[in-house]
Amino acid sequence: MVSIDKSSPRDPTGIDSTTSESKISCEGVWKVFGSNAEDFLAAHNFTPTDEQLADAGLIAAVRNANLAVVKGEIFVIMGLSGSGKSTLVRCMSRLIDPTAGRVIFDKHDLSQASEKELIEIRRHKMGMVFQHFALLPHLTVLGNVAFPLEIQGVDRATCERRAEEMIEIVGLKGRENYYPRELSGGQQQRVGIARSLAVEPEIWFLDEPFSALDPLIRREMQDEFLRLQNMLQKTIVFITHDFDEAIRVADRIAIMKDGDIIQIGSPEDLVIQPATAYVAEFTKDIPRAKVLSARAIMTPPKDGETPTNSVPANTKVEDLAAQLVHSQTGVAVTDEDGSTIGHLSRQSVIDVLVGKNNDS
Repeated sequence: MVSIDKSSPRDPTGIDSTTSESKISCEGVWKVFGSNAEDFLAAHNFTPTDEQLADAGLIAAVRNANLAVVKGEIFVIMGLSGSGKSTLVRCMSRLIDPTAGRVIFDKHDLSQASEKELIEIRRHKMGMVFQHFALLPHLTVLGNVAFPLEIQGVDRATCERRAEEMIEIVGLKGRENYYPRELSGGQQQRVGIARSLAVEPEIWFLDEPFSALDPLIRREMQDEFLRLQNMLQKTIVFITHDFDEAIRVADRIAIMKDGDIIQIGSPEDLVIQPATAYVAEFTKDIPRAKVLSARAIMTPPKDGETPTNSVPANTKVEDLAAQLVHSQTGVAVTDEDGSTIGHLSRQSVIDVLVGKNNDS
């Protein structure tokens, strides 16, 4: 995964502008439903008020969205139902046209792409997985996974070979000749994932991919998803309304409300430095030990003290708690080069575990 250092200079979207390479970005994207929406936005300098929108009988599903997704990261978009997250992703993939603004993919403005060019981009460079698996019931697992390659005109032998590779990657080897009705919900979702990966997409859009699954299978699919990402290093835009899921998978999170992007940051950023009362309320029940890292709660290194143990700065508190709770001297905190940058005490970890720092 891409690691974003809190101390790095950032642009307004939360990207480290000195080192990051954007794979896809939104610049002032609006999606407004209603008559003459484009002319209305232009007439109001693309800054209409809620009252002006309501008086015109228009509904703004996405409002002036600005974000950039870094190559290789998992970028989660989350919010309550009706917040605009799915609409925004459909604008990013040009499944629907933005009313205003630009979507830049690999430095190309998708708003200038022809329908033929968009079809080719979606077929060859974008993978999509949605909440409803949409498997073809008359095709086997192998047939479903090979289907997008067949549409591309790939020869049959190559289709099947590639499909078999993807089926093995998602853990369904041996079920190539099963039909969707013969699979569990989690297995069906794996077929959907394998199908989207078959075209070797450069960017992967996942819209609530696990929300229809029961909790145990959902957890297993999250583990599988993270395993695949460690292996494949895709650029991923992932929609969810579940903050627990978001903090498990995300490098960064964008929180939306009523079509607006309220804040973008790492899970730790959102918990430690919520930009608004809404973000603070949204994150208040998240166990801090799952989110806070050693870097966030460390103190400066102690002169002349050399702890016998050390932990990387990005280690989560819950992962180091057992080690620290029984330590009298604490541990050193090290950066990516192995240099000591801080000290972590037993008491600082206990404070997080018991919730003492929740309101800090």
